[in-house]
Amino acid sequence: MGCPLLLLLALLTAVTKAKVFSRCELARLLQEEGLDGYGGYSLANWLCMAFYESTFNTAAQSIKADSSADYGIFQISSQQWCTDDHSPSDNRCRMACRDLLSSNITDDIICAKRIVRNPQGMDAW
Repeated sequence: MGCPLLLLLALLTAVTKAKVFSRCELARLLQEEGLDGYGGYSLANWLCMAFYESTFNTAAQSIKADSSADYGIFQISSQQWCTDDHSPSDNRCRMACRDLLSSNITDDIICAKRIVRNPQGMDAW
């Protein structure tokens, strides 16, 4: 009985593990998810932003002086877009910030799309 449980835990850990994407790998994924041209921003804009924000690392986190933090490959702010245990948030993407730290960046992309629909667009970063 203990072995199947350990195997399940090992598989869950592997699924939620962080990842550092290569530029080409991330470009392909962002293209597939419809970010090329989304909000008026080219695929190159999205790649450049992800590189400078996280160096393509899904586990990237940075804590700010006001106790808020930025999370994931796009460094999405806990102050406005997701919720964590450290700072109050508007949680406009309706998600937990820890969900932005996994190798699956679908939720990061959904939230990034939400962010660029605002008047600031990519200037929000």
